[in-house]
This record gives sequence, C-alpha cells and structure tokens, in this order.
Amino acid sequence: MTEAFPYRDPSLTVEQRLDDLMARMTLAEKVGQMLQLDSRGDLKEIVTTRLAGSILHTSPARLLEANDLVAGTRLAIPLLTAEDCIHGHSFWPGATVFPTQLAMAATWDAGLTERVARATAVEVAATGIHWTFSPVLCIARDLRWGRVDETFGEDPFLIGELGSAMVRGYQGGGLTDPTAILATAKHFAGYSETQGGRDASEADLSPRKLRSWFLPPFERVAREGVATFMLGYQSMDGVPITANRWLLNDVLRGEWGYTGTLVTDWDNVGRMVWEQQVCTDITEAAAVAVRAGNDLVMTTPGFFEGAQAAVAQGRLTADEIDAAVRRILRLKFQLGLFEDPRGPDPERQAAVIGTAGHAALNLEVARRSLVLLRNDGLLPLDPGGEPLRVAVLGPNADDPQAQLGDWAGNSGQVDWMPDGQPREMIETVLDGVRALAPPGWQVTYARGADVEELVPDPVGPSYPDGQPRPPISQAAPVDPEMIAEAAAAARAADVAVVVVGDTVALTGESKSTATLELQGGQIALLDAVAATGTPTVVVLVNSKPAVLPASALGAAALIQAFNPGMCGGRAIAELLLGLIEPSGRLPISVARHVGQQPVYYNQIRGQHGRRYADMTQDPQFVFGEGLSYTTVEYTDLVVHEPRVPVDGTVHASVRLTNTGSRPALETVQAYISDLVTSVTWAIRELKAYRQVLVPAGETVEVRIEVPAAECTLVTADGRRVVEPGEFDLEVGPNSRDLLAARFRID
Repeated sequence: MTEAFPYRDPSLTVEQRLDDLMARMTLAEKVGQMLQLDSRGDLKEIVTTRLAGSILHTSPARLLEANDLVAGTRLAIPLLTAEDCIHGHSFWPGATVFPTQLAMAATWDAGLTERVARATAVEVAATGIHWTFSPVLCIARDLRWGRVDETFGEDPFLIGELGSAMVRGYQGGGLTDPTAILATAKHFAGYSETQGGRDASEADLSPRKLRSWFLPPFERVAREGVATFMLGYQSMDGVPITANRWLLNDVLRGEWGYTGTLVTDWDNVGRMVWEQQVCTDITEAAAVAVRAGNDLVMTTPGFFEGAQAAVAQGRLTADEIDAAVRRILRLKFQLGLFEDPRGPDPERQAAVIGTAGHAALNLEVARRSLVLLRNDGLLPLDPGGEPLRVAVLGPNADDPQAQLGDWAGNSGQVDWMPDGQPREMIETVLDGVRALAPPGWQVTYARGADVEELVPDPVGPSYPDGQPRPPISQAAPVDPEMIAEAAAAARAADVAVVVVGDTVALTGESKSTATLELQGGQIALLDAVAATGTPTVVVLVNSKPAVLPASALGAAALIQAFNPGMCGGRAIAELLLGLIEPSGRLPISVARHVGQQPVYYNQIRGQHGRRYADMTQDPQFVFGEGLSYTTVEYTDLVVHEPRVPVDGTVHASVRLTNTGSRPALETVQAYISDLVTSVTWAIRELKAYRQVLVPAGETVEVRIEVPAAECTLVTADGRRVVEPGEFDLEVGPNSRDLLAARFRID
C-alpha cells in the first residue's frame, strides 16, 4: 500500500520524500503531474488517464469527485486545485467579492489590501481550493486593453507595494498554515504592453525597458517568497514568453534566485502551434516549453502525449522533466497535501464564507476606493437639511453584477453560476441611496439607457482550441422613451445621481476596446440630464477609466468608483451623504481622448513640445489625483541633509494644513526626479507615500524617507544603478501639483 512508502512518511525531510516518490514514478506519471486541466471536462479521463497533477475551474460538487478519483490512482498523489480568486472567491456562491484590483489600488493602502487577501484565503481554503491566480502585477499603460481592471494601475512602485501585501495575505503564516493558499505573480512579464491595446499582442519591449519598469514588481515578490509565477500569453521580440529561456531561466531563476513553480496561462503551449505558429506540432511545443523552464502546463491536454514523444525522440531529457516535476511535488509536500489533501470542509465554510466580518472589511475597502474627481460644493448632501428629491438614474445604478466586474460569478469563466453572486448580498447605488436617505427624502429611479446588445461573434462559436467564443458587445441604440423618462425624473428632482460605466462584456481577456467612450445611450442620457439644469452627480462604475463627454465633466460632482464590489452601492451612498470622507486617489491616469494612448505620468524625457497639434498631451485626471471634502495645503518642503551618500537615506518633511471644516485622510506622495542622466529616463517616479489624517483646521508635519538606493535608473547595457548627481524630491497630493526640494547623491 502507498501508506508504507517513504514518501508518505511526514517524519522525513521534503527532499527525502521527493527522492523516494520520483524514483517510483513512470514517465507518464511525471508528465501527468505537469498538467493542469479544466475540470469541467471528463474528470475520469483527466485524473486516471492523463494523470493530471492539478485541476482548475472545479465546481463544489466536482471537487469531491476529483479527490475520490485521485485516491484510486497507483501512487495517490494529491491534486493541486486552483481557481481565479481574483478579488475574492469569485466562483463560490455566497463568497465575499471585494472591489476589483484596480479599485483596491485606489485606496493606496497596502495594509488594507493584505487584509483583503487574508480574508479571501480563509474563504478559499475552506472550499478545497489551494491556489489563486492572483495578484496581477502588470503595468496598465494603454486603457484600451481589456484587463486594466485586474491591475494595480500604472506605477511599478505602487504595484510592488500592493502586490507584496496581497501575497502576504494569501500565503498567511506560511504554506503549512491551513488557511494559506498559494499566490501567483502574473502575468510574467510585459503582457500589458500591447500593440493598439489588443490583448496578448506582441509586446514591443527591449530588455532594458523590461528591466526599467515591467520587471521590478515581479522581482520584489519573487524575493519575498511568492509561491508561483504565471506566464503571459504574448510574445516579445519574436519569442513567446512560454519559450523565453532568457526571461524564465536567466533572469527569474538565475539573477533572482527564484526556486518556486511556474505555470503557463491558458493553453500557452498549444497556442505556440495553433495561434503563434512557431511550433509545427504539440511534440515540438512541449519540448520548447519544458526546456524554457515551464513546470505546470495549463489546459493543453495534448502535452501528455507530446512531452512523452519528445523524450522518446531525444528532444527532451528525463532530467529536464524531473526538474519540473520536483518543483511541483515540492509544493504539494510543503502544503502537507500528502497528509491532508485539504478538501472541502463544510463546517469551516459555514463559519468563514460571507461572514459579517468579511462584509465589514468589504465595505471598508469600497469606501476607501472611491475617488472624488470633481465637486463644485454640491457634495456632501446634507442629511440634516431640507428633505431632498433625489433621482437615481443610469444603467449601472441598479445593476448588481456590473458593480462586481470581471471574475465574479456571471462573468463567463465558469458554468455553474449563470446568474452570478446572490442578489441579496449586493447593494447597488440605488439600494444604498434608498437605505440611507433620511426620512422625508424622495428617491426615484429610471434606467435611462442601455449599454449594449450581445450578438454572436461572426467568426464562429468557438476558438480553434474548442473554447467557446464570448458574445460581442454591440452598442445599444439610444431609446428616446428611456431618455425622456430619466430627464423627467431629473427635472422633478433636487439632485440627480447618474451612474454610468461599462459591463463585463466590455472587460477581460480578448475584450479590449477600440474606444474609451461610454457606450450605448449613456452619453445621450448624460446630455439630457445636464440639459434639465438639475444639479448632477456622475458616478462611474466601470472596469477602467473612460473618456468623458462635456456633460459629465461639467457635472456638479464626479465620482470614480471602478467596480466597487458587493458593498459598493452603500459606500457610494455614504459618500454622497457625507457619512464618510472621500480619500481614494487614482492609481492610473485618465485620458481626454483615446488618441492619447498610452498616457501615463512617468513619461520619458525628450520630445518636441508638450502637446499634439490638435490637443494637449495632458491627461484629463492625473495619476494620484483625488479630492477631499476639505482643502489641504502643502508648504515648507525641506530636505534635511542635502548631500546624501549612496547607501544613505533622503530625510525630508512637509507641512500639511487643513483649511476646511472636515477631516482629511491625505495620501502624501513623494516622487524623485533625476536631473541629469546618462540615458534617457522618466520625468519623475513615485518612490514613497504616506497616508496621514489631517484634522479640520490643523497643521501636521509629515516625515518622508526615500533610500538613496531607490533613486535608480537602468543603464544602456541593462544594469540598475544609482548615478551620483543632483535630484529633486517632489512632494504633493498627486503627480502634477508638487513642491520640489533639491538634494545631491554623492
């Protein structure tokens, strides 16, 4: 019996157990361990014929079936079970779904992000899932890209701070912690640097550009112990990431010393044959992928035959297969799966999933994620004043699933939650306003416009690999009756709250957009409401920043909410009524026009002028921007030691004065500008930030520290160095409105 084998003995070291198990395995069993297959297929074939070591997209019922099948295999090697728990346990009915990663980034709060990941891990671990494909560490520079919502925005430093926090939260007290799940750093690397915003297109990145901005967040989490890396879909300089030995072996495993496990993204190995067309067949693709350094191969069933054929033909060696399999099995031993497969635990599920505590955390994150971008004094509405008539309008005012965004139940990735998360768990903006409106207030509602009509993809119902093609979002026509109804409601109201944005059909993999404008009848709705003259608040519930019409930019107030999660509607209502203070700050720049793409704050110096012939290059709203219900003035920035050694620290202080009558949670942002560089470099880069409570009418002094070792650039030959010379420390409330103080690194 397998129980008597040494690899089953927990008193032995992991390496001793690994040696024993590897010696007992056939080539087929080893190659099977390298497979991660979609459990919505034939489970018996997956587990007992292809001997898969990992499964994903497993419904609650099928997870039990899979574990039973594994117990009947020759060596009973436990499965690694994985799921896209991107902002909560997305595909478990009743689980807590938090704001999207982009919305979380607007909090600029690593501690809060860590708590979200910890709560998610507790819920996920109780359901028998061991592994989440999160966090996303891609840098979002082109807003047309469909996966902007999954990122932490555009800045490498902020991404590194929040990504590291999320890894700590997921992995808890270490992999022996029963509430820990494996975190994944993805998509390695440069996946977001698209051409024309098109998903998975060739990334036009030199090694130097990659090292300058796209690799630092990954290097940080690699050194901090993230358990797994997922590879991007794209190619770079003609080489698919799946085949990029330089990136996977020389940089990740060599320079950074990473010893963890790599997993491809969906059918990356197969795509080298049928999509990228750089391999003639699956045997060649399997050999290329393994030799490049891949371990787990996601959803390419033919890898099972292909890898074995590659060994038989001498294209792969047994040692190359063994190296990958050892990394996979080591994870399973470290998780303790041979002693406890960590299957579903109904008692724990009842105790930890969708708890009141997690709902409270969800509301806290939603509150902190809201970014106030415009306010002429209309907000906050006064709950203690004269009763108001409030018209809540717009297609996203009462759309619960749009509030959750992608990777959340009905977003199309799984088939067991067609209606999404339970409606009773979600508070829309309409729900929130109705719940919190003081007695005597009148709240009316009109949808006003539709966003889209879903139509079949004209190319056909499925991709070449058999996966179904999602329907295409086609802009809905303007409906005059709906517009008239909404305009009448606005005209009869004291305040109109218009909630617009996008849908999950305009978000995600293969769903990049050619335009950034609001779709369907939404612009017509905003224009009609503006024409009534009723003071208007525009709320944006969307996956990524939109290009806004004049009727939105001219509104009395503008709130960017992204996808604020299950409690987002209540948080927005609280903000409208002044029950909370606005504190969110943009983690990404907002374009004025789609033709400005890519627009981001840390542009490289050196171009003709600061504008297009027909438009400014400046974004509509800049990275780091966000208002409070008060005014905070920055004065007296001082660098205390103007000469700093290369191994020293820049110590500075700035004074913040709250000139209003309400408190402010201020995010003090510190940027570095290297004044003369040996190579072209960014105008400025975020290097530190602090969140400080500034009471009404008071002045506080904020200390800022930036290690000189962070004041780096990447040389022409790819080395990251600190060049001695003069620098400006720039401090302010966003990346545009900055005080500056000079210092020198010797």
